[in-house]
Amino acid sequence: MEFTESYKQTGPCCFSPNARFIAVAVDYRLVIRETISFKVVQLFSCLDKISYIEWALDSEYILCGLYKKPMIQAWSLTQPEWTCKIDEGPAGIAYARWSPDSRHILTTSDFQLRLTVWSLLNTACVHLQWPKHASKGVSFTRDGKFAAICTRRDCKDYINLLSCHTWEIMGNFAVDTLDLADIEWSPDDSAIVIWDSSLEYKVLIYSPDGRCLFKYQAYESGLGVKSVSWSPCGQFLAVGSYDQMLRVLNHLTWKTFAELMHPYTVRGPCYAAVFKEVDEPLQLDMSELCLSDDFSQGNDDSPEEPFRVRYEVMEVPINLPFQKPPAEKPNPKQGIGILSWSNDSQYICTRNDSMPTILWIWDIRHLELAAILVQKDPIRAAAWDPTCTRLVLCTGSTHLYMWTPSGAYCVHVPLAQFTITDLKWNSDGSCLFLKDKESFCCAAVPLLPESSEYSSDD
Repeated sequence: MEFTESYKQTGPCCFSPNARFIAVAVDYRLVIRETISFKVVQLFSCLDKISYIEWALDSEYILCGLYKKPMIQAWSLTQPEWTCKIDEGPAGIAYARWSPDSRHILTTSDFQLRLTVWSLLNTACVHLQWPKHASKGVSFTRDGKFAAICTRRDCKDYINLLSCHTWEIMGNFAVDTLDLADIEWSPDDSAIVIWDSSLEYKVLIYSPDGRCLFKYQAYESGLGVKSVSWSPCGQFLAVGSYDQMLRVLNHLTWKTFAELMHPYTVRGPCYAAVFKEVDEPLQLDMSELCLSDDFSQGNDDSPEEPFRVRYEVMEVPINLPFQKPPAEKPNPKQGIGILSWSNDSQYICTRNDSMPTILWIWDIRHLELAAILVQKDPIRAAAWDPTCTRLVLCTGSTHLYMWTPSGAYCVHVPLAQFTITDLKWNSDGSCLFLKDKESFCCAAVPLLPESSEYSSDD
């Protein structure tokens, strides 16, 4: 892997959908760089510190959320002189997003008073009263023709279907939830999945005409659904629960065909590879080493750690580290907090929040555990390569960790005092964005060979 030098950032950063550019927030400025050369192609100055950025789907426009102002500013890469400013006045702005046509911006006011659709083509705007959430509760169909938006009135949750062409309400219906958490269209646009965050914690499947197709509740008398994710192929719905189990439903009968546990002790027979991150001391030849005068007088730079990190393949049975959440505190750190599908829908990775240093990788095709990654530090983020079966994760350390069906390996980032707190792929899988607290870098990722032999020393 080849790494760029580090660059300053003070806020959000993201790749453009076409993978050609990366947008970086540096205080009041929005810096647009080319992904290949990292050359600055545009520099925009906003009226306040940038809290949020989002590219339009066509990669021509980009919006900046200045939520402290509160205000939205939008810019064009092809027309630098073009500007757009959205100010809701006393209503404020809690969140903003692009519509699929890249020519409308949806904003949610403070206290969820209204959702407004702003047109970049003319001065028209459309209002929808009482959206349920600021950043959640809005989902677009894959073809971009319709939007499902959650609202709440008279202590009841509703789904509103809007045409993304005219932004007229095509229909609305009440849903059987006490406190709707979020919604998402299925990948084939045939159904809407809804999950409840009340004590019932259930998942509901609705057709676009308002018919309830299925209600799912894994168990009663306890916290239930924590995370939900459709597979990219649209055939499977993964549901992560607070009982530390992953359940997978099929889209034909909506029945559970897999229940996958996250035990604290892994026993045989187990065909999954268990990779544990370990420190390996560096073997240095000290016979001809001499110290310079500068070093003997002291050096302010931190010396490099006298070891390297690698994965060691462990044998079962093995006890995995876990943390028992305190019973008296709300929002316990347990249950499936990370849930992500591979691009081919064959694998899914999960993290049980009571075991924050463990990443589980499941093979859905064979309904078995494929691998377990045991890290030294809690896992901050994990992301699948959008073009092949390759998973990367970070733990806030100076290393990047990767897994493929051929094995797992660790990569050291050759930048001084650079710790990875977040990561993102660009859309073509050629570049990986790595974020530190106040800086970022990018890594050019080589294509995977069709087949390779794994070595624990890699």
